[in-house]
Amino acid sequence: MDYTYLLKYCENESARQKVNAMNEHGSFGKAGTALGITKQSVHRTIKNLIFKASKQGDNPEHDMHHPVPDGYNVKGVSSYYNKDGILTGQWVKSNEDADRKKEQLLERLEAFEWKPAPTIERLPRPLNEDLCTLLTITDFHLGAYCYEKETGDNWDTDIASDEYIMAIKEMCEGSPNSETGILNLQGDFLHWDGLDAVTPTAKHLLDADTRFSRLIDVSLDIIMHSVEIMLNKFQTVKVIVCEGNHDIVGSMWVRKAIKKIYSENDRVEIDDTDFPFYAHLHGEIMLAFHHGHKVKNTKLPELFASEPRYRSMWGNAKYCYIHTGHYHHAEQQMSESGGAIVERHPTLAGRDAYATRGGYNSWRSAHAITYHKKTGEHRRVTVTPKIE
Repeated sequence: MDYTYLLKYCENESARQKVNAMNEHGSFGKAGTALGITKQSVHRTIKNLIFKASKQGDNPEHDMHHPVPDGYNVKGVSSYYNKDGILTGQWVKSNEDADRKKEQLLERLEAFEWKPAPTIERLPRPLNEDLCTLLTITDFHLGAYCYEKETGDNWDTDIASDEYIMAIKEMCEGSPNSETGILNLQGDFLHWDGLDAVTPTAKHLLDADTRFSRLIDVSLDIIMHSVEIMLNKFQTVKVIVCEGNHDIVGSMWVRKAIKKIYSENDRVEIDDTDFPFYAHLHGEIMLAFHHGHKVKNTKLPELFASEPRYRSMWGNAKYCYIHTGHYHHAEQQMSESGGAIVERHPTLAGRDAYATRGGYNSWRSAHAITYHKKTGEHRRVTVTPKIE
């Protein structure tokens, strides 16, 4: 038997050597002797390769000559033979291989260029050390699809990428030359969280325009681009990636990935908090963050004041500003009775079919807010989508 067809399913050199030895010597025992290993080792590898090939519809011994794409399994094969026993037709049924899809996702993550990003030299111009500028992008839903005739908005991954970079540029251009810039991805930056385009917990079907592997590439590309823009505006850049209800796991791997990418750049700090509540102290100003999917806005001042890891930060702050998202529209709780100003940010993203059919509307925009270390909010820049 010719085992050459198995070579395409070999994942390492050892397996390829066993296939070639079987072709040359014709038996497991002789192949094992030639390689200096047991015949059982050769038999086990060949058996596993035949099984792997057969799952994809490739087994010449049983007249299976129509392999399905990587990531799929053969569900069934119907073969048609004429009266002389000659194969005249074949129908191959397949379905997605969930395990292989997971492997492909891991392979894409591992294949990404994890080498540290180029270091951008410190800016030569003087910057205002009293100021910190916060750029907030919330509920961006990268990967979502909106059909304009149905929803009133045209939105897909390419449009989202352009809008994101344009917004970052405009927010930086309109803001003062602060010493520190914070990129706040305020949750639901990614539209979905894994191989299937569904919400992580309720498994509601989502409108998506791309595959998750491309979502990984695009998300890291545009975040790296935005950090570079900010490094040319601010002396120090901090990145906060909040957990959202659409990207519970996705927010985590984005955070870990960019931490590795900027591991050698002392001008970039990544908040690596594995906890859906985040905070930063700028002088006497506490900036706190939560997507809004776990705790209501009215309860957030109490949470940040009592949470052990932020209690001392709260005590040292004169003012506290808490930022949330989740509902896609703006809302500001100006009452300071709870010890903080809580602001819900609007989204830049287009309105999808779910929001349209539910009658949900929002004024699409994003804010860059500059804070003085003693007096709080100093200046605000608002950007809106460029709709043609």
